[in-house]
Amino acid sequence: MMELIINGEALTLSAPLSVAALLDSRNLTGKRVAVERNGEIVPKSRHAETLLTTGDRIEIVVAVGGG
Repeated sequence: MMELIINGEALTLSAPLSVAALLDSRNLTGKRVAVERNGEIVPKSRHAETLLTTGDRIEIVVAVGGG
């Protein structure tokens, strides 16, 4: 089991995930998002290769346009 904090909420997962897989599981693939892992921005180009580990603190911010 792997425990993460995502946007301030605890989440327990049964298997390791990449940032890309986490975004996919939250229906955020293809959307304009910024992801921070343990206080550091994860560039979009590294989402697929960045694996999450137990104890990671993840912040996901979705860009919303308006006018």
